[in-house]
Amino acid sequence: MIKKITIKANDFFELLKLKGESMWDIFAQIIDGEEKEITFVNDKDEYLFHYVLPTTVEKMKEDQILFSKEYAGKISGIN
Repeated sequence: MIKKITIKANDFFELLKLKGESMWDIFAQIIDGEEKEITFVNDKDEYLFHYVLPTTVEKMKEDQILFSKEYAGKISGIN
């Protein structure tokens, strides 16, 4: 069974700015061989988008290029 993680997008991205890290840095830290579905929601807990975190950092890096292009507009419109 896939583990589900829900993240409040605005808070998450503000924290990343403060820490000087990217979401990919954080994702790499939680890869443990088990797929995880990460769902991003707004401050009203409304769905924005999701990402299935793969089991390896190598696969995540492949996904990073596609994900960044596909969701760049959604991420910038969170505030």
